Amino acid sequence: MVAARRQVVLINAAHSFTHYSLLILATAVLAMVQQDAVIFGADYGPILALGTTMFVIYGLCALPMGWLADRFGRRFLMMAFFMGSGAFMVAAGFAPSPMMLAITLGAMGAFVAIYHPIGTAILVEAAGEKVGRAMGINGVFGNLGVATAPVITALIAAQGGWRWAFIIPGIACIIAGFFYWREPPFDSARIQAGGTPFPEIPSALVRRAVVILLAIATVSGLVFNAYTLLIPKLMQERLAGSPELLPIVGLLSFLATICGGVAQFSVGRMIDRHTLKTVFMPLAVLVVPGLFALAFLDGWVVLPVAGLVAACIFGQVTVNETMTARYIAPALRAKLYSIRFTVGFLGAAIASPLIGFLHEAAGSLALSMLVLGGVACLTLASAMLFPNRKEELQPELWSKAG
Repeated sequence: MVAARRQVVLINAAHSFTHYSLLILATAVLAMVQQDAVIFGADYGPILALGTTMFVIYGLCALPMGWLADRFGRRFLMMAFFMGSGAFMVAAGFAPSPMMLAITLGAMGAFVAIYHPIGTAILVEAAGEKVGRAMGINGVFGNLGVATAPVITALIAAQGGWRWAFIIPGIACIIAGFFYWREPPFDSARIQAGGTPFPEIPSALVRRAVVILLAIATVSGLVFNAYTLLIPKLMQERLAGSPELLPIVGLLSFLATICGGVAQFSVGRMIDRHTLKTVFMPLAVLVVPGLFALAFLDGWVVLPVAGLVAACIFGQVTVNETMTARYIAPALRAKLYSIRFTVGFLGAAIASPLIGFLHEAAGSLALSMLVLGGVACLTLASAMLFPNRKEELQPELWSKAG
C-alpha cells in the first residue's frame, strides 16, 4: 500500500473513532444505571444528559479548525485529534463523579471536533472528480463507528464494566495516532496538480447553496445525533428490556445502524452519476414517515424500520458533505466545513438533553420519535429549495450558466 493510500485509510479510521467516541455514553449509560447507581444514579435521562457538554464543545470547536489549519497545518491537527481524543476517552473511564465524567467528555469533544473540518477537506482534495465515491467510503467508516459503538460498548460493559468501555477504545485511538505520525505528510497540492480547475459558479447560486446547506445542517444535525443516541434505548424498550440482554441490545443497535453504512456507500456512488437534489429528496421523504412509525411500532418490526431510517439519515450526510465540494472552491472548503459542522453540531448538541427530557416526560421514546419526525419535515422543506443543476455533473458547463 502506497504512503498516500495508507494515510487516507488512517484518516477514514479517524472518522470511525470520531463517531464511536461520541456514542459510547449512549450505551454505557444502560450499564451505569446497573453497575454504578450509587455514584451516577439509576435514571437514564440525567446520565445521558452528561454528554451535553461534549456535544456543545464538539460543535463550537469545529468553527476555528479551518483557520487553525492555515496556521499549524492539517497534519499537526490530525495528530492532536488522535492523541487528544484517545487520552480523554481513557480519562472518562476513570471519572470518579458525574461532574468529572462531563468534564472529560467535554475535553474529548474539543479534540474530536478536529476531524470533520480537516479530515473531510483532505479527502475531498484527494478524491479528484470522484468526490461522491470518496465521501461514500468515508461515510462507511464513520458509520462503522456509529454501528460498532453500541455493540462493542455493550459487550465490554457487560464483561468488564462500563469504565473499560471508554478505556479500551481510547488506547486504540492513541495507537492509531502513532501509526499516523509515522506516515509522511499528505501532499494535497501534488495530488490536485494536473486536475480540472474548479469552475466559476455564479455567485448568486453559490450563496443560495450555502444558505440552504447551513439550514439543512442545523436541523439534520439534530435528527442525526438524536437518532444515533437513542437507538440502543429504542432496542431495549421494544425488543430486549431485561438487563441481562444488554449485549443483545448492542447487537440489535449494530444491525439497525449498519444499514446506514450500506446506504452511504450506495449514495456515494449515485452522487457521481446524479445531481445532489435528485439523490437527497427520496432520503428526506422516507425519513419522516419512518420516524413517525417508530413512535408506535413494537416487536421485531422495529428492527427493519429502524434500519431504513438509519439508511436515510446516514445517506443524507454523504450528500451534505458532497454539496460543499461541488459548490465551494478548494481554498475555502476547510473554513466552510468548519462553519457547517459548527452549525450542525450546535443543533446536535441539544439532542442529548432533549431526548433525556422527552423520555422522562413520556416514560418512553414515543414522544422523542414524534418530535424528530417533525424536525425531519424541516429538512425536507429545506431540501426542496436546493439547486438541481446538470452542471454539477458537467462542471465545464458552468462557464455558460446564467
